[in-house]
Amino acid sequence: MSAPAIAVPHDVTEPAALAVHSPFDGRAIGSVRQSAPGDVAGILQRARTGFAVSRTLSRFARHEILDRAAGLLRERADEAASLIVGEAGKTIRQARKEVRRAVTTLSLSAETARSHAGEVIPFDAFEGSEKRRGWFTREPLGIIVAITPYNDPLNLVAHKLGPAVAAGDAVILKPSPFAPLTAEFLVALLVEAGLPTEVITTVHGDPAVAQALVAAHDVRLISFTGGFATGEAIARSAGLKRLAMELGGNAPVLVFADADIPAAVEACVSGAFWAAGQNCVGAQRILVQREVHERFRDAFVARTRELVAGDPTDERTDVGPMITAEAAERAQRLVDEAVSVGARVLAGHRREGSVYWPTVLDAVPYSCALWQDEAFAPVVALAPFDTEEEAIALANETDYALHAGVFTADLTRALRVSEQIEAGGVMINDSSDYRVDSMPFGGAKHGSMGREGVRFAYEELTQPKVVSIST
Repeated sequence: MSAPAIAVPHDVTEPAALAVHSPFDGRAIGSVRQSAPGDVAGILQRARTGFAVSRTLSRFARHEILDRAAGLLRERADEAASLIVGEAGKTIRQARKEVRRAVTTLSLSAETARSHAGEVIPFDAFEGSEKRRGWFTREPLGIIVAITPYNDPLNLVAHKLGPAVAAGDAVILKPSPFAPLTAEFLVALLVEAGLPTEVITTVHGDPAVAQALVAAHDVRLISFTGGFATGEAIARSAGLKRLAMELGGNAPVLVFADADIPAAVEACVSGAFWAAGQNCVGAQRILVQREVHERFRDAFVARTRELVAGDPTDERTDVGPMITAEAAERAQRLVDEAVSVGARVLAGHRREGSVYWPTVLDAVPYSCALWQDEAFAPVVALAPFDTEEEAIALANETDYALHAGVFTADLTRALRVSEQIEAGGVMINDSSDYRVDSMPFGGAKHGSMGREGVRFAYEELTQPKVVSIST
């Protein structure tokens, strides 16, 4: 999920600027100041000051700030979309959708700030407490370290910052070094909307800085969206603090013989190749009941071949570049490895620089990396199944379990299968990548910690405080 860290020499007195380039054509987009280990003490002190300020903001003030920020983002949607296209390589149509979702995320956060304050506790419902009254409130945790990836550089940052501002926390934000400018843009909007500048501290660059922040005693929670190996490293360094992590997926989609095949094809093509496949809930393994496998396969391949890959600024482009040429080369190698052990390429498997054409395979051995691991690329594997039990077993055999999709006209089967699939979410008659920003979002297996989705993230970022009054 996450971009590889960019290492810098630790003996540099003045940190160099971190340059940002277009993943499509390599042109310079901008730069940000790169932090060094010597900056950590100052970063933490600023965050402490920020928390002293944020915790005193009324819930109404937090609501107003987030609501104004949502309005500002709506007004500047074109600017935000251009930034996403420039540094992350999303197509312009996809970038506009991400901006709309981020507006929703901020608006949901604004409502959460004033509507999730706590509950009355019925002390008098229990023997011996008849003369007590009380309640619990949800109080801010403190300093949060938020580490975000490049694939949704606006909305995933909004999912970290919006609930944290609603909660009254202070945030140290470390966005991906591949997409820092969109994060800076959102932070600036929040400040323009009235958020005190100390509440969010944005840090770029040196991985040693991130490690020091993760291990810092003052930090109460680390919210990380990224790769499994990085998540493990964070967990080892964190010590006794809360962790909220989303560490990737390998989503299965099950298509039964009674499904609406044209609708399933269209949904799965979008689900597989959105954001050039750099999507943790993207459809990677599509399991199709044997009676309709050939029909689905032929339609899916034909629709995939219609997709336009290339320049993300072109309104006609469906699939933009991957984040780097190295990422595209990795995708190409994964496919080559699968082909070497028997997989067949039905479409795609062509690369030009960072653009990797949407690729469809069948006969992929279940033991190979392309089946077992997250590809995070515009690559999908098709496979037939005969029975419902076989399909569920195949869906559940990997270690990654964010989302799954099920296509069937039989509601009883849909509910039965959804109960047996091990995943954080099962989308019925939708591709695995369907998500709204209010729903709980997270995995169901090893390494899954906590939930995103505004209200659920807010609960991770707060703690209850009980007040009891004896009358």
